[in-house]
Amino acid sequence: MEILSFLVLPFLAGLVLTGIHAYLGVHVVERGVIFVDLSLAQIAALGTTVALLAGYDVHSGPSYFWSLGFTIVGAAIFALTKVKRETRIPQEAIIGIVYAVSAAAAILVMSKAPQETEHLKDMLVGNILAVNWYTVIKTAILYSLVGLFHFIFRRKFLAISVGAHNGTAESVPNLKFWDFLFYTSFGFVVTSSVAIAGVLLVFSYLIVPSVAAMLFATTIGKRLAIGWSMGALVTLFGVLLSFKLDLPTGATIVCTFGIALALMAIARLVIKPKMA
Repeated sequence: MEILSFLVLPFLAGLVLTGIHAYLGVHVVERGVIFVDLSLAQIAALGTTVALLAGYDVHSGPSYFWSLGFTIVGAAIFALTKVKRETRIPQEAIIGIVYAVSAAAAILVMSKAPQETEHLKDMLVGNILAVNWYTVIKTAILYSLVGLFHFIFRRKFLAISVGAHNGTAESVPNLKFWDFLFYTSFGFVVTSSVAIAGVLLVFSYLIVPSVAAMLFATTIGKRLAIGWSMGALVTLFGVLLSFKLDLPTGATIVCTFGIALALMAIARLVIKPKMA
């Protein structure tokens, strides 16, 4: 019972992350901007690093707003640099450049900060075992508000995401404005998620469930159901494995995501189910 009580909070935190990231992952995969979450997460981590150098605690309020401010700037960059389908420079290239520059800038800033190695590790894989009830509840409320925002404007966001492949998204009025709102709401999520789970785990929660769901389903609803189920199960097994084998929890969950995706891909090849 003591073990279960110790693991319940990391598991609940993982469920909260799964709920919003599996949904946002559907949009990201449809838009073809796979690494936007990784890039925004790295920008958020850069903001936290700058706050650390300014003398604030990593988990303090000022650090959060530094991180959020950097992320909103990143959201504006991605919205303004959205390009048409026929352009020679894909947006994924811009996203990759922003990620690389943000990562390099974070390393430069951390070289001037104490305990830079430990902060770099937390930035990459987080410390989900250290979450408390306040963080879980606060994050769940924030993500619920983001989810409500997306539900209210779901037609706009889905029209842009689903229409990204055939060019119909470009006919949506005020496209850059809606893209900015999408990436800004994304930024609120990523800023909180990185503080809990780190860059790599946040990326895994976003992309892996959505990609796995695409192996078996084509409709948004069924892909969400598969993604949420996978995220919950992987979180459970990842947390248990990290405890039993005495491994870092974040990295263990990331690897568990990779193993689960590989098994689902093999199952798809073997049973060849009809796409739902």
